Amino acid sequence: MISTASLLHRRKRPRDASFLPSNLHGPQRRRRFCGGAFCSRFFASPSIRPGAGFSRFDMGNFFSGFPAFRPRGEGLREYKGLVDARDLTVVTTDDAEFPPVVVSRRIRDPRKAVLKVNSEPYYKKALAKARSRDKRLSELSLQVNLLEETLAELQKSTEVPKEDFSELFIPLTAEEENEVHECLYGRGSSTEVLALHEPSNIEVSREKFRCLRPCAWLNDEVINLYLELLKEREKREPKRFLKCHFFNTFFYKKLACGKNGYDYKSVKRWTTNRRLGYELIECDKIFVPVHRDIHWCLAIINIKEKAFQYLDSLGGVDHHVSRVLARYIAEEVKDKSNKEIDLNSWHEELVDYIPLQKNGYDCGMFMLKYIDFHSRGLSLSFSQENMEYFRKRTVKEILRLRAD
Repeated sequence: MISTASLLHRRKRPRDASFLPSNLHGPQRRRRFCGGAFCSRFFASPSIRPGAGFSRFDMGNFFSGFPAFRPRGEGLREYKGLVDARDLTVVTTDDAEFPPVVVSRRIRDPRKAVLKVNSEPYYKKALAKARSRDKRLSELSLQVNLLEETLAELQKSTEVPKEDFSELFIPLTAEEENEVHECLYGRGSSTEVLALHEPSNIEVSREKFRCLRPCAWLNDEVINLYLELLKEREKREPKRFLKCHFFNTFFYKKLACGKNGYDYKSVKRWTTNRRLGYELIECDKIFVPVHRDIHWCLAIINIKEKAFQYLDSLGGVDHHVSRVLARYIAEEVKDKSNKEIDLNSWHEELVDYIPLQKNGYDCGMFMLKYIDFHSRGLSLSFSQENMEYFRKRTVKEILRLRAD
């Protein structure tokens, strides 16, 4: 039987040698590992005492590098466990000659602590250091800023302003609706003149107005009187509308369909300065109605853009019309202004993005709206669904002899 004294004096089993650091041997190995600086260094409190030259302390990286907490990434978890319920003391100083600043705060997320300690990204330091060595980087930075500002200004200048279509789709009032209905369907003599335009001597009778009923073809009187109202609208408010000339429905037939075909002399006197008060070359656009048996189309001499445009609400194309008008404008400018037009710099524009009709009777209404929108400088933002409204609005404007 072994006595208690012998148990107390029995020599303790030596530690497993694999646990001790390999760079120490014998008693020295055990002594250095078990006490002294080693234990005080690695098993101290997480609060770090201030010392000279100590600038930053990253607890997460410290535990990640410690062999007992490998593999990597586990140190952050251990660090969080230490600081989750206690205060973290962070010691910072910029100069060893001055005492360090001790900041104590309660940390719930250790990752935020690391981010706050190392708040300035490394790349900013590197950039500042590079700029201090090479002044060209600062110059390039100024040039980049200047180019970015220039690009922003160019983008603003190329932005297409929003178009205002509010005036083109104003609903008719109840009074206007009654007035239009009485004109189109009311009782009375069919020969009764309901609208007389004295400057052009065009009159529209009740019977002529009926072409503005749904499913009816527009006639020359209604089209020509409406074009006269567009002329007066431009003179009344020249700043709101483009400078345009509106030929009537007889012009193209007179110019291109004479006995000998093309005949400039037959329309030469239509555009004298005395009669118009201006020359066609001064206009932005010239509108030419073109009648094809039972179908209305529109040709435009776009002087501003040096182009000949042909708009057909059925999607057709007629190159002959553009050639006739090219010859006409060259002779017209030569006759009235004694100038030569270089038609080689002009082009024929195939307009294939226009609103198209979905029936066989709205071509005249489409042609008038092509002219109305183009004279305002607006895109053709209407469709077949708007034709019934446009017919009523045209009746209202002709009855009042004023185009809005």
